[in-house]
Amino acid sequence: MVYCLLCAAVIIVLLCVKIYLLKKSAREISAQFADRLKNDTNNQLFISSGDKDMRELADNISRLLGEVRKEKLRYDQGNTELKNAITNISHDLRTPLTAIYGYLDMVRKTDDPENQARYLGIMKERADMMKQLTEELFRYSVIVSDDENTETENVYVNQVLADSISSFYPALNGRGIEPVIKLTDKRIERRMNKAELSRVFSNLLNNAVKYSDGDLEIVMSDTGVISFSNTAKELSTVEVEQLFDRFYTVETAHYSTGLGLSIARTLVERMGGSITAGYSSGRLTLKIMI
Repeated sequence: MVYCLLCAAVIIVLLCVKIYLLKKSAREISAQFADRLKNDTNNQLFISSGDKDMRELADNISRLLGEVRKEKLRYDQGNTELKNAITNISHDLRTPLTAIYGYLDMVRKTDDPENQARYLGIMKERADMMKQLTEELFRYSVIVSDDENTETENVYVNQVLADSISSFYPALNGRGIEPVIKLTDKRIERRMNKAELSRVFSNLLNNAVKYSDGDLEIVMSDTGVISFSNTAKELSTVEVEQLFDRFYTVETAHYSTGLGLSIARTLVERMGGSITAGYSSGRLTLKIMI
């Protein structure tokens, strides 16, 4: 009987110690949790207890805190980007609008038909700029807000690329660009949305029209890697790194919100591929892997 009471007492003492240690660990987790939230630090939660379950709890909370910090960082970056975007768009739209109002006032003040015609021509040019900017913004908003799965089919990538190049020949020739084209004879097929792939190629070709110093080389390898390369001495390495950023505009790219390449990246990533930009010896290379 005495032995049983002694065993029971030992068990109660051990349980009390266990409970005390668990409560201590809970207090440590609570205090450190509040500290991590307040100071936004990446330090892991540390507890003095060797209890496996409590340590696992502390590790899980540390992991979740890390995810919360990442989400907060993405939110802050997105908020900053949105503010910059609003500023850029406001500037891009206000500039031609201000010019239109100015020339409209000049039209009212002159009776000279030649001057009136010239002013009206300039006003139309500025209005066309605003139309292009708003259409770019609308196309981008439609693409990024489309969360539904797009219809896919087996696409002959070589043919889509060749057709896109053909459609851009007038614009390229207008800039004095005679593209060098090296496409593999191997049939490259991918299951994707054909219209979206065509838009990607169009945006990249349009980028070449804007930035090229007079040349363009398009290469498609046997593995389906596609590169668009052209001389662009006016660009810098920093600018190249920002080409895919939403609303980033290089000064040499007139009348553009800088959405073309961002749209291309969104669509390529939706297809499960990747698109990168490289810059070396004054030459810009955009590479697609799909």
